[in-house]
Amino acid sequence: MSVPVTILCGELGAGKTTLLSRLLEEDEREIAVLVNDVGAVNVDADLVEARTDLTTGEEVLALENGCICCSLGGELSRSVIQLWKEHEFEYLVVEASGVGEPEPIARQFVRGPAGGPYDLDAVVTVVDARRFYDRFGDSTAAAPPAQQGTDETGSRPLGDLLLEQIEFCDLLVVNKCDLVSEEERERVVALLETLQPRADIVTTEYGDVDPTMLLDSGRFDLEAASDAAGWKQAIEADAALEVSHTDDHKTPVDEHDHSDGHDHGGHVHPPERYGIEVDTYHRRRPFHPERFLAVLADLPAGLVRAKGLCWIAGRERQAITMSYAGTETSLEVTGRWIASLSADRQAAFRDTQPDLSWDEEWGDRETRLALIGRNLSMDELTARLDDCLLTDAEMDADWSVFENPAPTGMGDTTTVSSVE
Repeated sequence: MSVPVTILCGELGAGKTTLLSRLLEEDEREIAVLVNDVGAVNVDADLVEARTDLTTGEEVLALENGCICCSLGGELSRSVIQLWKEHEFEYLVVEASGVGEPEPIARQFVRGPAGGPYDLDAVVTVVDARRFYDRFGDSTAAAPPAQQGTDETGSRPLGDLLLEQIEFCDLLVVNKCDLVSEEERERVVALLETLQPRADIVTTEYGDVDPTMLLDSGRFDLEAASDAAGWKQAIEADAALEVSHTDDHKTPVDEHDHSDGHDHGGHVHPPERYGIEVDTYHRRRPFHPERFLAVLADLPAGLVRAKGLCWIAGRERQAITMSYAGTETSLEVTGRWIASLSADRQAAFRDTQPDLSWDEEWGDRETRLALIGRNLSMDELTARLDDCLLTDAEMDADWSVFENPAPTGMGDTTTVSSVE
């Protein structure tokens, strides 16, 4: 029988260790805890009974309640399979790195070798209510304390990683609610519901969560979690609306029309009373690289999340993903425009994607962004983005002469910090 697994995520200092320690104290099962992080095992010291070693010399802590906690190096799938072979336990909890992405870990338990002995049951993200509110919920608040650590590449904005942890999970634990007022807590929950409309949300203090919320939930669905982010749902709904209008032989969707009431895919985004709004920005004209990056350096404080594909003049091959979270924007080459491929390959792709939005001159090149903000004028932001588009004269000019700091290689990233 497969061993069920919960992946526990959240930024450094959110309270994962406190929550985990409570879980080990309150649940009577034998639980293995794998700490997928750099540094020492961080389960509370009073739970540790003795130290032992696996045959490879990697560290295992024996805990008072019969559980074990491991800090295993090397490739994750190999480590958890080895753990399963050498120890007996009823449940596995993986405490992910505070600066790690949960999706690659989850995929190893669903589609990797670890999917044999294990069954992924839940992905839980712990959110520090105070820090989240200061970073995203109140533009008048002082900047939150700097997050400890750096991402693996040294170039990925940590705010972006935090939101990816929120956007890929099926349970959000809003911790440290004793540090926020009731109204601040409600605003945090409203923002989280918008960023991640699929996940269950529980609010708590000191990591006090019923173990049944964390274990044996039976909630997790990899494909649903991959598509759960609010920004992704908004973009998909906007693209589907465009296709449905075209299929009905009606006037194509006006790219300048934002009067859809922000009811995307039948889901009315919450809490207008908190000024939260979701919109999409879609254009088939490229951004001027210098003007676009100037706007990214001066985005409005009320913008919480922006993500999607960008077309930047001078980068006709590169499909660039723009991702904004908090105060930083990353531009990353995540693929190629189909229109930049050979005619045969274009035809092959288009045959398999009949609903692909296609322009006779520019192909699939476009900018399509989801915008999530609070107390923000979407019309003003849209106008500023429109000012970044190439003019008619610039469309006819030589785009290679533009000063262009946008990335060029697959996986390359350019990071822009907004002016405080």
